[in-house]
Order: sequence, then C-alpha cells, then structure tokens
Amino acid sequence: MTTRSDTEQYTLNTNETARLGWMALMLTPEMGPMRIGKAMARLGAAERVFEASLTELEGAGLPARAAQFVFEGCAFKAAEDEAKRVADVGGCFLTRGDAAYPERLLEIYDPPAVIWIRGNAELLPRPGIAVVGTRQPSPYGLGMAEMLSRDLANRRLTILSGMARGVDSAAHKGALDAGGKTVAVWGTGIDVVYPKENKKLAERIVESGGTIVSEYRLGTFPAPQNFPLRNRILSGMSVGVLVVEAGEYSGTRITARCAMEQNRDVYAVPGNVTNKNSWGPNTLIKQGAKLTATWEDVWEDLPSNVKRKLEEEMQAAGQIESRVGGAASLFSRDDDRPLPEHERLVLDKLRRDESIQLDELIEGLEGQLGSAEIFTALFELELSGRVKQMPGKNYLRRF
Repeated sequence: MTTRSDTEQYTLNTNETARLGWMALMLTPEMGPMRIGKAMARLGAAERVFEASLTELEGAGLPARAAQFVFEGCAFKAAEDEAKRVADVGGCFLTRGDAAYPERLLEIYDPPAVIWIRGNAELLPRPGIAVVGTRQPSPYGLGMAEMLSRDLANRRLTILSGMARGVDSAAHKGALDAGGKTVAVWGTGIDVVYPKENKKLAERIVESGGTIVSEYRLGTFPAPQNFPLRNRILSGMSVGVLVVEAGEYSGTRITARCAMEQNRDVYAVPGNVTNKNSWGPNTLIKQGAKLTATWEDVWEDLPSNVKRKLEEEMQAAGQIESRVGGAASLFSRDDDRPLPEHERLVLDKLRRDESIQLDELIEGLEGQLGSAEIFTALFELELSGRVKQMPGKNYLRRF
C-alpha cells in the first residue's frame, strides 16, 4: 500500500489550510470581498490567517471584532464546519487562491473570496452568455429568451442566468432543450432553492452537467439585498450579457451596468415601445447595446479566439462541415447538394470569425474568378443562407 511522502502530505495540508483560510475570512463578521482581498495581500499567504497574532490581524485591515473572531479560533471552526456541510450536500467550493477559480470572475472589481458550487465546476471557465430579464415577461419575451438561449447553446456557448421566474427560467430551459450547458447563479445558499417551484429545474440543470453557483453560505435565505449583489457574478463570469425585456426599475439594469463596468458586451432584444418591459432593452440599444434578433447577432461580436474554439468543438462533434487541407467541405450542413465551382471558391475564402471586404475578396480571387462571377456567387450564397453581408460590403460565412 503506497503512502504520500512527508513533503506531499505537507503540501496537501498547506493547501487545505489555505482554502480554509479564505473560507474563514468569508464567514467572519464585517468581512467582505474587498476587505478579504486586502487582508490576504497583507498577510502574504492564506494559511497565515490562523497563525497571525491579534495585532497582525488588525494590521492586515481586519476590524477589531473580526480580528477577535479569527484570533479566538471561531473562524477556523466555522470554516471547518462549513466545508464538511458542503461535502455532505454533494457540493464543493472554490477560493480566489484556487487555480480552478473562474479566470473571468477574477477580472471584476470585487470577486467573491469563495464561491459555493453544486454540479460541474469544470463548466465555469467556458465562454458563456448571461441571459437576463423581467420576472413577468410577455409571451414574446419568453419565446425570445428560450429561442436565443437554445440557439446559442447549440453553438456550444454556456447560458448563464439567475433561475428567477420569467426570462431567467426560460433561458435555462432553452439551453437544456438544446442539450447544452447552463449555469444558475443564486442569491441564496446552494441548498436553498428559490423560487421553490424551480426545484425540478435546478435538479435538471445539475443532472445535465450544468452548475449552480453562489457566494452565500449554506442555508442563506432569499434576502432581497442578495440578488443585486449576485448580478455582478452573473455578468462577471460571462463574455456578454443579453437583456430580454426589463422595466425601467428592473434589477436587470444592475446586471447590464455591471457588464458595462466589467467591459463585457451588452446585447438587447428590441421590444414594442408600448410595452413597459421594453423600456430596458430599448434604452440599452440607444446607449450602444447591440440590437439582437438572432443568435448570429451575438456570435458576430464574440472574440475571434472564442469563436474559433467553439467552431473546432462543433466540427469535432460533426455539427458543421470540417476543413481538409484548409478548404471547407463542398457540402453544406443543411444542403447535401455540391456547390458550383464559383460558389465553392468564394465560400473557401470566407471565414466565420472574421468578415472580409469585397475588394479584398476580389483581389484574393484574381485569376480564378472575374468580379461578375464573384457577385453572382455571393448573391446565391446569401440566398442559400451560407453567407451574410455586413455593413460596408463585408461578408461573413454563416454556419
């Protein structure tokens, strides 16, 4: 029977102690994400939380009451108890000191010191779109949330939302119906389903390989102040936020504002101006959000490296045609008819992740096709849905 060496055992214990150090400060009175971050920076190592004197703790920025709580061992006991309870309910937790902590979340101003997780933690680093909106949507809003989430999930994007009634629930269901992955960010503990009628939805998310995330300890009830705070996590973990119906004073506005402050893209589905829930998305569009009617409106704005990664995954899964020797297959995903030579040559020059200007396309095909043949090919390819024309005579290859 093999055993760990003394060095390996020490490393394991040090790592466990460091993780408990983050958890201990998270459970300490008067300590929030910003104060915890500053304290950890001053202490130099998370495990030093349990070794520091009262003076050192206060010097690290802990208020007197918090320093006393840690120094007397109360924080350590609370952290140990919480870690055991999390394991008992089948969950886990990640700290800002863990390599698996979502990188995008570390980019925001005040990332949580600890996040509680139920489900697939490996899903969190994947690129995703947060879909948010009113709890009382119109049939149009529900339909758009579900359709866009389904279509984006079909393209391997993770769908994030808050599992609230209305738009949030529709977004999760759309992703699940597509066989995709979805992440629910809660304003309660991961053991407290809210609203209660979404219990089956929560179970379905976890069973399908999705994830439930919270910055609140087990047993935390749905206090109103928790939900605006959790919105920064929702936007922070995503590459962009899509707004579907939201009133003038909706909490969705907080998520959109967080997204802008975090340098995330904001998308909005336009609505009927006579509907009060159209105020949010329509105003966001006036302020510069991307008007969104189809999944392609989101896809076009994704970073090239993200699109390339997702495209490779879809090719591997046979969702789109593969490339052999740098050339695309002659067969479309939706049409097995071989393309005419002039259409194939034009299609080979176009990319899904970056548009090409018409003059550049003509120059690239010089000696192979004349301009008239290129115009004809582009027209036919647009009609068949293989190519999309962008402003300024730029062309993009569709899926």
